[in-house]
Amino acid sequence: MAVAAHVHIGPRVRALRDAMGLSLRDLADRCGVSAPMLSQVERGETSPTLAVAGRIAAGLELSLSQLLRLDETEGVTVVRRAQRMSGGSARRGHRYEVLTPPIPGQRAEVSVHTLDAGATTGGPGDPPMHEPGSRETAVVLQGAVRLVCAGEASDLDTGDAVTFDADLPHHFENPGGEPARLLAVVAAGLRRS
Repeated sequence: MAVAAHVHIGPRVRALRDAMGLSLRDLADRCGVSAPMLSQVERGETSPTLAVAGRIAAGLELSLSQLLRLDETEGVTVVRRAQRMSGGSARRGHRYEVLTPPIPGQRAEVSVHTLDAGATTGGPGDPPMHEPGSRETAVVLQGAVRLVCAGEASDLDTGDAVTFDADLPHHFENPGGEPARLLAVVAAGLRRS
């Protein structure tokens, strides 16, 4: 049984493969589908069977429904302020809100963090360390923060941005006397060792 003709996975497979830094051969090795077959799928010259599409999805670290986007209802998802996932600890002085929706297979997360004077991220209730290959970009929206990544400190003021390997031990500190806010974007699995 071939995947329905109206589901064009070729461009999606190519974009996901490129985002993961994989060659056709790399993906072929990961999923057990030949490189020529993958190339035909990416160019839209053939539609894979569900079994082959499932193997391609596994090679891209997705479920079949994620690859086919069967679990998405629309091309646009709005997250209302009241619907945001939040966390951190007001007592410890770090709070955050996740702005992106919890869509399966999503490779990026955007969050806003508020740090009271003297507070740090990285404690109980904070998001866990990110998956291998993740990159994070943070923009200071208000105040001043210090990023400590792999033991190296970088001081940032309002408007400054920093990008770093998010799978390394890291945390943000607010050394100032006023609250600080930062916007963080984590892109999963982009850096390959």
